[in-house]
Amino acid sequence: MRYILFVVLGLFAFADGYSQGCCSGGSGSPIAGGFSQGVLREKQIEFAANYRYSSSNKFLVEDRDTVPLFDELSSKYQYFRVGYGITKKLTMEISFGYFFDKRLVELKERKSEDIYSSGFGDLLIFPRYDVYYKSSASKKTEFTIGLGYKIPLGSNSDSSVVYVNPTGKEFYAISPPTVQPSNGSQDIILYLFGLRAYPLKKINFFFNALYIKKGYNSLGQKFGDYTSVGLFASKTFFRKLGITTQIKGEWIGQMKSAKNIDQLIYYNVDTESTGSKKLFFIPQVSYSFKQFTIYGLTEIPMYQYVNGNQVASGLSVTFGISYRFSKFCSVPE
Repeated sequence: MRYILFVVLGLFAFADGYSQGCCSGGSGSPIAGGFSQGVLREKQIEFAANYRYSSSNKFLVEDRDTVPLFDELSSKYQYFRVGYGITKKLTMEISFGYFFDKRLVELKERKSEDIYSSGFGDLLIFPRYDVYYKSSASKKTEFTIGLGYKIPLGSNSDSSVVYVNPTGKEFYAISPPTVQPSNGSQDIILYLFGLRAYPLKKINFFFNALYIKKGYNSLGQKFGDYTSVGLFASKTFFRKLGITTQIKGEWIGQMKSAKNIDQLIYYNVDTESTGSKKLFFIPQVSYSFKQFTIYGLTEIPMYQYVNGNQVASGLSVTFGISYRFSKFCSVPE
């Protein structure tokens, strides 16, 4: 019954970081929605991919609506993941992603060009270890811990045109972190997962907790540390159709700067307008056949509180597929 967890596969993706300020951005969780799963079986292999589209034009001062500073912030992201069960308790995963488009659409009255970029995001190396597992015909309990490392693959210093003089000469400046493919820092990821399953009733309850310790990047920026807690409930119908609901709380700290680096002067980033507290409702539907699972989910903001003046979380939808198999033996349904 371990593979009932297919109903929540694919939540492992890069977050777009809307919660780090209208001008800062780019520093949320590299795990969108918080993936929630234990370990693979010994010598089992998993391939997964998903596509995520995010968009927002909503601005907040603390928890109140305010006048927007631009028309839209959006991203189109493709994510890939591969995992291998080294032992029945230890799983190793490696993942990365590619932004087809990260775009900031300026207000029409400004008559200025969109700011955008594309490219690889980050590489995540993520081992997980099953510290407790007990199973019977009527119930199953499992606890898993993980320790991951994030390495930037993409740029955090792409530039864009900010001014064209009468002679046609273009002047460039570093683009806001909201449209950079990566925040450029090397981060440590701590993860905890717990499951209580009732196989006969095909009902699962589980949770995850995620903490990301951010490092400094090459521009002297340290984006706020990230913490999230997710509570899940899932039900399987007709042995193939899975319905999962999640309530996720998310906390992001304020950005810090290296000594003698003024983010506002150098990069037009107001560190006082970074950091947030949010609550999301995340419904997901999945369908499993043989060793494949396809799924879709959306993140719905229920409450948002931001420091200063920031773009808020808006539309976010994800579609994906996962495939599990064993190199040496067949995998039961």
